[in-house]
Amino acid sequence: MQWLQDPNHSTVGNLNNVRREVSRHFRNKNKEYFIAKIDEPETNSKIKNIKDLYRGMNDFKKGYQPRTNIVKDSDNTLSRWRDHFSQLFNVHGVSDAGRQKYTQEIH
Repeated sequence: MQWLQDPNHSTVGNLNNVRREVSRHFRNKNKEYFIAKIDEPETNSKIKNIKDLYRGMNDFKKGYQPRTNIVKDSDNTLSRWRDHFSQLFNVHGVSDAGRQKYTQEIH
C-alpha cells in the first residue's frame, strides 16, 4: 500500500523483494508436491498396492485436468431448480372447463 501512496525507489524495491520471495516460496512448494507425487507410485509398488499404483500412473499420463465448479452457491442452486420445475409443472392457459372435463373422465 505504501507503493501506491509514495512510489519512490525504496518502496518499489521492497515490493519487488516481496514478489521474489513469494514466487520462490511457491516454486519450492511446487517442487515438494511433484517429488511426493513421483515417490507415491514407487511406494505403492513396494507395498504391492497395485490399484493405487495404476491410478497414479494414469494421473501422470493424463497430466493436469482442471475441474470446473459451475454452481458454487447452494442457495442459488436450489432456487434455480425450484424455478425450473415450477415452470415445468405449472401449466398456464388450461381452462377450467378442460380441467373439469378431464376430472370427470377419470371418475
